[in-house]
Amino acid sequence: MFYVINFPVLNTIKGISRIITVAFITAYMISAPGMAQTPKYSNEFLSIGVGARALGMSGAFISVANDATAGYWNPAGLTRLDASVQIALMHTEYFAGIAQYDYGSLAFNLDEKSAMGVSFIRFGVDDIPDTSELIDTDGNINYDRIRSFSASDNAFILSYARILNENLDLGVNTKIVRRTAGSFAGAWGFGLDAGIQYEYGSWQFAAMGRDITSTFNAWSYDLDESMREVFTLTGNEIPESSLEITLPRFILGASRSFLFADDRVGLLASADMNITTDGKRNVLIKGDPLSFDPSLGLEVNYNQVVFVRFGMGNYQKYTLPSEETTRSVQFNMGLGLAIRDILTLDYALTDVGDNSIALYSNIFSLRFNINRREDAN
Repeated sequence: MFYVINFPVLNTIKGISRIITVAFITAYMISAPGMAQTPKYSNEFLSIGVGARALGMSGAFISVANDATAGYWNPAGLTRLDASVQIALMHTEYFAGIAQYDYGSLAFNLDEKSAMGVSFIRFGVDDIPDTSELIDTDGNINYDRIRSFSASDNAFILSYARILNENLDLGVNTKIVRRTAGSFAGAWGFGLDAGIQYEYGSWQFAAMGRDITSTFNAWSYDLDESMREVFTLTGNEIPESSLEITLPRFILGASRSFLFADDRVGLLASADMNITTDGKRNVLIKGDPLSFDPSLGLEVNYNQVVFVRFGMGNYQKYTLPSEETTRSVQFNMGLGLAIRDILTLDYALTDVGDNSIALYSNIFSLRFNINRREDAN
């Protein structure tokens, strides 16, 4: 039995195929078009967090950061590395494995008073079908013409930290951001971060400014004539070269350590206050332009070998299908194991007990010490 597909039907299928691709591109590049825009949640992939240790403590970490992940959390903490060279790696998946999140960093001491770090972050969705060329010029459906593309957000971070005095450390980041949606669109961005850590007895205080000069993403687009036609037919504006601006955010943090049982049991309690400047957000304290989002973390260790962690944060208000308004808070937990002062394996389970509208995730990360310092605790 043979089926005949006429050209109007073929054109309809072809149009639908292009619309699917255009819809994805439009959703991904919500900032287009315009000369300069400051949308909420710009470069938000840089706010997810890295390292299972920190995520198990709900990101209450800027005063705690003292390893290779400090290049992300607070570069001032790189001066407190417990090894001459340290490597940190993390891989996790979100949305049932659709999105891949990868992180790697290398940190090392330059001398007794300074340290450097390099970090790379990628958050991407791969193997997205591009059906825009499913129908050839003769009106035939050819599945061999289906290609795939990736939509990814990437960041390269170069960090430098220096000890200013016995209590105060300073760190700065230079960030290069690369965002792509296949070959259809891409953006390059540049930004700066700066952070400090101050030690006072058993207390640690910290402040971190992200995108302190604002981070600028310059978008450009490469759409063929048929894709432009679909944008027009579906009522979407044809994207033009534009500039997306990420406004600064500031984080204040404090932590305190305690020792028990002849110094065999340690307790670390921390708190962060994340202050955004891009208008009202769905957080605990909403304001315009400032909103305040607190988080709390706790870490217990035995002989600096076995670690148990807890965290609380991500307060939100949302509406149920019954139109009743309710509130949620996210609880996280984690475990850590240090093996012979060389390798540390960390695990975090986010959204324990499904207490928030966020999905739970299992996160693993590794830290490797090379040439551990003799004065490290």
